[in-house]
Amino acid sequence: MENVVAKNEQINKELLQRERKNKARRNRLALELPLHIMLIPGIIVTLIYAYGPMFGIIMAFQKFNPSLGFTGSKWVGLKNFRFIFHLPDFSQAFKNSLYISLLKIIVGLMVPLILSLLINEVSKNWFKKFVQTSIFIPYFLSWAVLGGIIFEIFSLKGPVNLMLGRIGIEPIYFLGDNKWFPFILVTTDVWKSMGYNMVVFLAAITNINPSLYEAAAVDGANRWKQTFHITLPGMMPIIILICTLSIGSILNAGFEQVLMLYSPPVFRSGDIIDTLVYRLGLIDGQLSPAAAVGLFKSLISLTLVSISYYLAYKVSDYRIF
Repeated sequence: MENVVAKNEQINKELLQRERKNKARRNRLALELPLHIMLIPGIIVTLIYAYGPMFGIIMAFQKFNPSLGFTGSKWVGLKNFRFIFHLPDFSQAFKNSLYISLLKIIVGLMVPLILSLLINEVSKNWFKKFVQTSIFIPYFLSWAVLGGIIFEIFSLKGPVNLMLGRIGIEPIYFLGDNKWFPFILVTTDVWKSMGYNMVVFLAAITNINPSLYEAAAVDGANRWKQTFHITLPGMMPIIILICTLSIGSILNAGFEQVLMLYSPPVFRSGDIIDTLVYRLGLIDGQLSPAAAVGLFKSLISLTLVSISYYLAYKVSDYRIF
């Protein structure tokens, strides 16, 4: 009898706890309902402009004819993929994308990291804010604007060649030379984006406990030792996180930048996967091969993004949800 009573009490407790949880869930849903309603327009736009166009993937497996549409175009299976894999331009664009992206990732992390360490040592707040603002401004400019500026700077009669001429060096057509063009891409991209990454690293520095610097100073550590033994180790989680997440964008060499700056003489060193898709699809009218190239890149990017987020979760406990 006592066992039955105890069992009934246990059941009643479980039911009461379940009812409390359900009530708390309903209350939370009622509080968050306006936020969910606010998400509806964004979800609709995402479905229309992000997921809707994915139906066009079918072009990669068709000999697509715009006048016949998706349903009337001939199905060719993997023929478009075999065609693009035998294109000399495709292998060159793939190599260029990897090369330029890797350089951008490496240099794009090192330069902001060094800048953040240097700015952190500045004692004058007005000068620190001035430098941060000056470095951050290019981040907000589009490549359509910056492209014209870069053309003028690196032209044969631009300021760079004028300075080279004063020290006896012949003018160099930087944007038309296959040897120099990738480095111009990397340099200008780092110049544009280093302000954002610098702010991220400065935020990581502010999270370091100031008492560690005080203890190090008492022990006789100078600023260099404090930087190497306190600042850099304290920044290491965010550095590892950014490096890991960069893996997912290893094939994104910067379509807008390359499109604004490259020309036929530098196709050999500057043509990337995105510009190849642009030329195949919009200029040459080969929509199906262009879709095949885009799908190939998307599948690789999806795999790399998944791997990068998994590594970020394992290394830095970073998660999206």
